Amino acid sequence: MTNLDYCLKVEIRNKEKAKFLRAKGLTPLVLYGHGIKPISLSVKNTVFDKLFSEAGKSSIINLEINDGEKYKTIIHDVQFHPVSDNILHADIYKVSMKEKIETEIPIIFVGESRAVIELGGSLITNKSSLNISALPTDLIHEVEVDVSIIDNFEKQIHIQDIKLPDTIEILDDIEEVVAFVQEPRSEEELAELDEKIEEKIDEIEVEKHDKQDEEGSETETTDETKLNQQTKT
Repeated sequence: MTNLDYCLKVEIRNKEKAKFLRAKGLTPLVLYGHGIKPISLSVKNTVFDKLFSEAGKSSIINLEINDGEKYKTIIHDVQFHPVSDNILHADIYKVSMKEKIETEIPIIFVGESRAVIELGGSLITNKSSLNISALPTDLIHEVEVDVSIIDNFEKQIHIQDIKLPDTIEILDDIEEVVAFVQEPRSEEELAELDEKIEEKIDEIEVEKHDKQDEEGSETETTDETKLNQQTKT
């Protein structure tokens, strides 16, 4: 898929702490990169969320600061809240259109595998993106991987099978497996798995009862000690 240019208007932020910005519905940003010193910025979180969902890390963004200075940039890194998954902070990188950059291209899996439809297997995908190097003008937004070519349990799709323009260099190990179809478990395997789960549950129950017995013994010993002390008194 060819790339698109996106636009983002931001404001220079003062020394206000990031948590206060987020409380106001703003996302803290830092702009850095080719030929500039780091600049602290902010933008409405709804605006940045939408931009990131569409542009990702492999699209050129025309960044405009305070309705003035403009830069060609990409989103370099994004930090998420561990529970809510909301965006907490993002690094924006100013690029040189004449120098290669390293970034990620999302992998989009398309099609249906016959090994899934006809043989009852499960599609397993090992990667969600490719690490690449390219000039900013040669970036693509995403790459599609057609899993319909997987028609048995032996066939796999490797990184080297993914077709990209010659202007893009893949930085990952080209022998790495991207997708395959796992054969369904036999009845014997499922029965064995159920047995192992039952054994594990029994072990947990035994450990739980042993711990309760130990705690009960400690409580009885403590009560007996207190009673003896009171009797002596």
